[in-house]
This record gives sequence, structure tokens and C-alpha cells, in this order.
Amino acid sequence: MVGLVGAPGAGKSTLAQVLAMQWPELVQVVPMDGFHLANVELERLGRKQRKGAPDTFDAFGFVALLKRLSRQADDEVVYAPSYERTLEEGVAGAIAVHAKTPLLVVEGNYLLLDDAPWDQVQALLDETWFVDVPHDLRVGRLTQRHQQFGRSAQDAADWVQHTDEPNARRIEAAKAKADVMFRWES
Repeated sequence: MVGLVGAPGAGKSTLAQVLAMQWPELVQVVPMDGFHLANVELERLGRKQRKGAPDTFDAFGFVALLKRLSRQADDEVVYAPSYERTLEEGVAGAIAVHAKTPLLVVEGNYLLLDDAPWDQVQALLDETWFVDVPHDLRVGRLTQRHQQFGRSAQDAADWVQHTDEPNARRIEAAKAKADVMFRWES
């Protein structure tokens, strides 16, 4: 299992999809984003305005999935959740992971955090790659993504500044722990 980690908008999902398209019989992508807590639960907890922060995920569930994948029986199919941006919700059981798949690409923001239970993730991966991109390009991508999925230009800019950027600083503070640095230039 190779983990792709980086700040929001760094291009983790894009890199994962490129790898999967290049070697479709060899690679399966397992995104951390499927473990976003449901919006109704985020509302109940008072965290919806911080969706994307480490405590807005089922981190224990994510760790449990990685553990299960690391000991997957040859005849077992493990189902992982995906994240549907148009719904802004996770979708359970959307990704079939077959035991014979040679390379699982696990992508997400918090693969290198020291806080429990995130601190278990890196040890469950064979290698971690930190996906980096110039700051302005990353922020531009994020703002555009938020607008594409329904936010106004001002709401998108506010979300990036007040939610995505604090998360990005936290993620980038742990990048030295990665095994490989991968940098997009455009």
C-alpha cells in the first residue's frame, strides 16, 4: 500500500487516478475521503463549518479498513467507501478491493498526523508520498472546486481561507515524515 498525502488541492486524487489509469489491472485507489462523517452528524456535533478537519472523519474506521486490507484473505473482497462530491457525502461499499490487486493507492490528507488514531496510518502503509504543488496553484484549484460544486466566489474564498488553509498548514507540518516528495509544477 502506497499512501499519497498532501494538503487540500495538492493533486492527490489526480495523481492516484493517473496511476490507476496507467495500470488499471494493477492499481486500486482507496480514498480517505469516503470516511467523512455524514453531514447530519457534522451538524449534530457542530462541526459542519469545519468539514475536512481531522475530527470530521471516522478516523478509527479508516484505520480499521487499512488493517483489514493489510491482512486480506486471498478469496476476500473488501468494500471501501468513496466520496461523492455532488452529494458532499460518503458512499458506503462503493469500491471493491480484490485481494489479488498488487498495488493499493491510499490517498488522503491526514496519513502522517501524530494525533491518535491517525498516528497508526503510516505504519500500515508500505510507503508514503507527499504530494506538493505551488501554493497559489493549490489555492486556485480549491477555490475553483468549491465554486464548481455550488459555492459562490466569496463563499469559496472564505472556505479556503478559514477551513482548507488551517488544515493545509497542519498537513504540511508533517511532510518531512513522508518517504517520497512528489511535486506538481502546473
